[in-house]
Amino acid sequence: MSKKLQNERRAESGSALVYILIAIALLAALTFTFMEPSSQQTSSQNTFKTMTTLQGQVDIVRSAIQECVLNYPAGDGDATNGINNLVVGSDPNARTNYPIAPSSTHYDGPPAAVIGKTAGRLVRDIRCPGQQDGPNNNDHAMIYSGSAGKFMPPPPPLFEDWKYYNGIDGIFFWTETTKSDAFLVTALTKLDENFSECEADVIDATGGALNIDSVPTGGVTCPNGSVCFRVWMIMNNGAAQFVGDSDTDETVITDCSAAD
Repeated sequence: MSKKLQNERRAESGSALVYILIAIALLAALTFTFMEPSSQQTSSQNTFKTMTTLQGQVDIVRSAIQECVLNYPAGDGDATNGINNLVVGSDPNARTNYPIAPSSTHYDGPPAAVIGKTAGRLVRDIRCPGQQDGPNNNDHAMIYSGSAGKFMPPPPPLFEDWKYYNGIDGIFFWTETTKSDAFLVTALTKLDENFSECEADVIDATGGALNIDSVPTGGVTCPNGSVCFRVWMIMNNGAAQFVGDSDTDETVITDCSAAD
């Protein structure tokens, strides 16, 4: 083999090696490029999915309660004791044309209700005052049930069931999470921006439980280690308590007529 031919083959081998190295470098770069945005994309998708699911459930709760109030505007007259619309066995100053706490002893009578109270404040257990589901006025019909044709969906992943309050502060409902996934806070912050000031707030109780009503002890709280998202339906200005929000406006006001 001539010396010239040997040199040409060495040159070809060297060129091929260069191309192989370049291909490897490009493959590594492409792999890194696709892997990094994929993580960010997943986080963005989780944020959007959480935000839209929560917003959809807020709409479900609101519309069901408003439908009840519109269909039965007089509510349950037997629920009061005739003084300042106080509801017997429920949160003080609850409005009797709106669902009261499902754990209210009002559902235990007298006279005894066909279906008694339920434990806790779960939205899925609220009843429509004025719509009787038995022989007594305090036999309020379930808002979410097969017979009503309305169903409360399960909470979004990583969140607890929605809860309900009707008392001296007004009427609101909220959900909470104890998870620390970064996209959750982002989702709640973005969701809060969809509401008017004072209409909703994000409550950070990761440093300790926080009262979210005006009762100093034994009231409604956002539990220790949780982040809560609350939505107001009716607010009694001067009584409503704000203990947090993504833009901090609501941490310093008690009268939402002063909010921007």
